[in-house]
Amino acid sequence: MIREFTAGVGLLFRGFGLWRTRPGLMALGLVPALLAVLLLAAALIPLALNAGAISAWATPFADGWLEPWRGLLRFAVGVALVVGGLALASAVFTALTLTIGDPFYQRIWHAVERDLGEAPPADGGGFWTTVGEGLRLVLLGLLIAVIVFLAGLLPLIGGFVGPVLGVILSGRLLARELTGRAFDARDLSPADRAMLFSRSRARVLGFGVATQLCYLVPGGAIAVMPAAVAGSTVLARTMQERAHRALGAPAPDVPPHPFPGPGAPGAPAAPFPDGVR
Repeated sequence: MIREFTAGVGLLFRGFGLWRTRPGLMALGLVPALLAVLLLAAALIPLALNAGAISAWATPFADGWLEPWRGLLRFAVGVALVVGGLALASAVFTALTLTIGDPFYQRIWHAVERDLGEAPPADGGGFWTTVGEGLRLVLLGLLIAVIVFLAGLLPLIGGFVGPVLGVILSGRLLARELTGRAFDARDLSPADRAMLFSRSRARVLGFGVATQLCYLVPGGAIAVMPAAVAGSTVLARTMQERAHRALGAPAPDVPPHPFPGPGAPGAPAAPFPDGVR
């Protein structure tokens, strides 16, 4: 399990390898992430600055409590509120970024598929598909935020359990969402996708947790988004490869080289169609 988790983390770093062969395309992928961060910052900064006031407003029953119990309660509520807000923010950020930058991330996905060989003929879903999946992601993110908030209120251990649970649940959700384009292009049913995820739980979690942790670093959400799209495409391929092997069918080829350029073993003979590098 640890080996699989580490392999999932490695796939995110493999996504950064696309900067070597498609720097222009990856740079374009930073733009929608920057716009999404600016929009979210307008909501998150006031939340963080007013967490104490919101906590006091949410706990009027504690007005008559003696210190330090009143302060401890309101501090725990404030921390849980911020942690839950961050969990929701990661889902909203991903949904916003994928929707705003759909043309850019479509190109990144397609470039990776071509480099890996046997790219699917479909385009992985259009704009409205992305919008619908984004709304679903936000709703699931809201559910996770509520769970994380409640976990953060647990006596003594809430300050530890809440953030850890938030990273795990949000990471798993992000991995599922980011692999959606590759699975949509292959017209996989929900049952097929559930089977793939069940065979690669630790690897999916490793990729998602690594992505979520990058989100928490200042500026990390912007930097990691193009690489996460690229890495998730490889993740989807490795999940299908594992399923094929388990069923005894020929596995799709995933070259060991991280996104080889033209002329390298396993690379496509033709350049990326739109010429963006």
